[in-house]
Amino acid sequence: MNIKGAIFDMDGTLLESMHIWETVGSDYLKNCGIEPAADLREQIKTLSLRDCAEYFYLQYGLDVPIEEIMSGINETIADFYAKEVWLKPGALQLLEKLAQRGVVMCIATATDRELVEAALKTTNIRHFFKEILTCTEVGAGKESPAIFEKALTVMGVPKSETVVFEDALHAIQTAKKAGFKVIAVGDPFSEPDREEIIQIADYYYDTLEEMRCESIL
Repeated sequence: MNIKGAIFDMDGTLLESMHIWETVGSDYLKNCGIEPAADLREQIKTLSLRDCAEYFYLQYGLDVPIEEIMSGINETIADFYAKEVWLKPGALQLLEKLAQRGVVMCIATATDRELVEAALKTTNIRHFFKEILTCTEVGAGKESPAIFEKALTVMGVPKSETVVFEDALHAIQTAKKAGFKVIAVGDPFSEPDREEIIQIADYYYDTLEEMRCESIL
């Protein structure tokens, strides 16, 4: 592939961070004195932060503004992104190689900007990316291609020369339907969807270390 642009998901793709999201919703509700449904994680796993806050507001009758719910969720995991988060093996080497080749890169994530900025500073990779795009700011989750299309505009590269790096099935499905080439990255939390992901993505790697970008990019 002749690649000039790369759109990166963050959690589960570049960062070892999906585990922090497994209980954040239930932890927040419990802190509010509310017992969450047993399938809460399944209900909110594809939602942007704002959509998640709206879901809590409507489904659990929280009597606080949406923005306050969003802030509360962020506060629950802010220390992790500011102090503990780490890169997936091979992530730094991949970013360095793409940068050396002049590939324009962008973050496209469902995580809120404050947490993204903290994570990229903690892992010292912010300088690789021309822009950070969040689902909340774009106004749609990754069931919509809006964030990927916005990234194209920001990067100024054609879709035919752009690749999307993702770990989540729903985001991979969206990017492929929108006409993007997709490199899927394995993660323990997307393991149940592994076979379907392999069928949909253009390339699949269990780890970034396995990627031989000189052979595909």
